[in-house]
Amino acid sequence: MDTAAEKNLALLRTAYQRLQSGDLDACVELLTENFVANLPGTPDPLHGREIWRLGAQAMLEGFPDLQINVEDMFSVRDKVAVRVHFRGTHQGTFQGIAATHRPVSFHSIELYRLEDDRIAEEWVAPDMISLMQQISPPSGP
Repeated sequence: MDTAAEKNLALLRTAYQRLQSGDLDACVELLTENFVANLPGTPDPLHGREIWRLGAQAMLEGFPDLQINVEDMFSVRDKVAVRVHFRGTHQGTFQGIAATHRPVSFHSIELYRLEDDRIAEEWVAPDMISLMQQISPPSGP
């Protein structure tokens, strides 16, 4: 493997480790100033480090014991693709749903573009349907 690919993979591993440890300031340092987030359900890309921070903060508030297991990671040129498995316990309000204290488990497919040894852009596709089914109250009769 070439050193650029190894460096890109190491950067993403560091980002996931920092996220799992809850150090959002250290995570944000890995993003470019003009970071772009491409999220399902949003018609246009979102811009800025704070957009990323708000999403990560919401996830950690809802699931403070979040565990991140990278199942696959590949790097080609300036891109890194990741298949990641998240696990945790719904201990705080998430997407308007109060803590259920239920365990959750869901996957995400993520693609990152790197620029100058930082994360410049992301395309993430978390399985939000599965996650929301796990924390939603049961439907009535």
